[in-house]
Amino acid sequence: MPTPRETILSALHTTLQTVPNATVLRGEVLPERVPAGGLMILRDGEPGEPEVTMSPLQYHWRHRAEVEVIVRGKTPAARDAAFDALAAAIGAALAGDRTLGGTCDWVEPDAPQPVDLPVEGAQALKAAVIAVTLHYVTADPLA
Repeated sequence: MPTPRETILSALHTTLQTVPNATVLRGEVLPERVPAGGLMILRDGEPGEPEVTMSPLQYHWRHRAEVEVIVRGKTPAARDAAFDALAAAIGAALAGDRTLGGTCDWVEPDAPQPVDLPVEGAQALKAAVIAVTLHYVTADPLA
């Protein structure tokens, strides 16, 4: 049986897969080609240090997962538009279910800080890491 942490990360991956046209991977290396609809790679991230309450013993996590977002486009304007559309779609998917189907207490994305990545002999890419904070409680630090 998966731990609550794995259940939540799997639910986040499933939610990201609802974004139209984008390819979503989890824990994979960057492929050689970025799909036309954009690419998201979910990284498990860091659970951080929990706040602990006693009686009953509970660990309150603010787990920071990361979504690497990469788009391509023939022009800077096309890359900007593709990135903006994909980031907005991610935001809408997360806002549509802030508890990821009841698996966690709250999901909160941070604003991206995009950068242009030149690629020798190919179209430049636009990329960013979107941190997604997952708020949840467990009864065990290894759960």
